[in-house]
Amino acid sequence: MAQFLLLLRDNPEHYASLSPAEMQRIIGEYRAWAEGLRTRNQLHNSNKLTDDSGKVVHHDGTSVTLKDGPYAETKEVVGGYFLIEAADYAAAVDIARSCPHVRPGARGSIEVRQIHEM
Repeated sequence: MAQFLLLLRDNPEHYASLSPAEMQRIIGEYRAWAEGLRTRNQLHNSNKLTDDSGKVVHHDGTSVTLKDGPYAETKEVVGGYFLIEAADYAAAVDIARSCPHVRPGARGSIEVRQIHEM
């Protein structure tokens, strides 16, 4: 089995327009989905990230710079992640497709990346 990182991207402004009851319903969907992964021993870790876009520390060839990031020109940010275990990329993608983040009506996307064991 291999480990995969599911990076959940979305526009935080979308969630700001939801009522508290809607937010609680959506959070419940994520928790139930994650618990299903956990009971199948497929979930290693998960967290929601803060809604700011973070910072990028970059070396430009001469010095280290800091900027708002990763992409100040876009509204989409990495809002959270799941570290999962799956047999291969196809299985990891199937798991990602079942995530509430890409349910009908959701506006998010999920990047699936395999972890390279070091």
